[in-house]
Amino acid sequence: MTATSIGSEQLFRLPDLGEGLTEAEITEWRVAVGDTVEIDQIVVEVETAKAAVEVPVPYAGTVVRLHAEAGASVGVGEPLISIGAAAPPTAPENSAQAAAAARYREEEQAGSGNVLIGYGTGHAPAGRRRRRRGTPVASTATPASAPAPATAAPAGHTDAGGLAPRVISPLVRRLAREQNVDITALVPSGPYGVIQRRDVERAITEVTEPAEATSVDAGTAVVDRRDPVVERIPLRGLRRAVADKLSRSRREIPDATTWVDADATGLLTAKGVLQAADPDHGIGLLALLARICVAGLRRYPELNSTVDTNSNEIVRFPHVNLGFAAQTERGLVVPVIRDAHLLTTAQLAAEFKRLTGLARSGSLPPDCLTGGTFTLNNYGVFGVDGSSAIINHPEAAIVGFGRIIDKPWVVDGALAVRKVVQVSLSFDHRVCDGGVAGGFLRYVADCVENPTTLLADV
Repeated sequence: MTATSIGSEQLFRLPDLGEGLTEAEITEWRVAVGDTVEIDQIVVEVETAKAAVEVPVPYAGTVVRLHAEAGASVGVGEPLISIGAAAPPTAPENSAQAAAAARYREEEQAGSGNVLIGYGTGHAPAGRRRRRRGTPVASTATPASAPAPATAAPAGHTDAGGLAPRVISPLVRRLAREQNVDITALVPSGPYGVIQRRDVERAITEVTEPAEATSVDAGTAVVDRRDPVVERIPLRGLRRAVADKLSRSRREIPDATTWVDADATGLLTAKGVLQAADPDHGIGLLALLARICVAGLRRYPELNSTVDTNSNEIVRFPHVNLGFAAQTERGLVVPVIRDAHLLTTAQLAAEFKRLTGLARSGSLPPDCLTGGTFTLNNYGVFGVDGSSAIINHPEAAIVGFGRIIDKPWVVDGALAVRKVVQVSLSFDHRVCDGGVAGGFLRYVADCVENPTTLLADV
């Protein structure tokens, strides 16, 4: 149950986000207390163990209370936001107010931190009034001089009006909180005493960079050096989910890794021919590697499986749900192409493009991140030759491709320069022995060297 009526207020609780998720971390509130909201308006963005999710509210009215701050974890069914009756209509904005509102929205969307929410106790000085998110107020005062650059100030510092800046842009406030920066100890560089992002970043730099101080003792100069502050990054949301899954994989799966070098010159030639014949399909290297892996799993189905420890059984899947590692700003995610064995190479290419776009925008639905049976990892994009990848639990194997580089290679008894790639396979030794793993890897390498061998399986 996500809604509760308390008097004239409506309490909205964190809804069930699916896929067995029990909690989410609030990354950003889109509204503040006093704001007016409409039905189905996005009020908060949360991050689960699988994806970032925008949560709409089912009520219209005025925000009465936010039950958790940004950065806090909220369980499914716990209070999220309270909505009261809508506030009475106010007088229309004049042109100055409308301009200020537009600037406010642009600055907040750009994440500049140039957003003033409120000040400390007492009344705001002349020409400066309190402002909430969503209800900016234009000021008729003009700063007497250009803003001073931000520097650290003694505790309890106040601005020209005698009021310590308290609440600022959510982005800047979160940055200060994560880096343990005391906002009240900063001199604001923004107009009207606004703390900006650059103020916090400058304070972080001053603390983390080693500083030298010179003192004189009996005519001798002594240099004191401050050690940098240790940074602590909480394991939350996606990072925590990835850490838990990788740790579990290492604990539970007795994995082994094997690898081989392959001449990828023929594969690159095939890619060029396909792209020239039909540029609209955009068949790239990853789609061809996926086609090879799917064909290999048809020959070696032992690797398309999982181990059910509860029943002590190996479960082999009749379908191939192909996961692929994708690096995003939020960290590493593994989108899943369902029923990859039923798709053409062009369809695989389209799915790679679609899911990668969703992953990088943070809008992958949870069901696109679960249910994989085998994972493909192209770590060559990071400029490395090889890797012993960790199996994506509860799968049984992961194949990886390194960078393709020019290397000396023997062709028909003569030395030549060829495009060479290293292919590695990490597998669960409970589902198969080295013979099966080696057979699969050799088949993949042969298809890389001579892609026409795939025609036998079409």
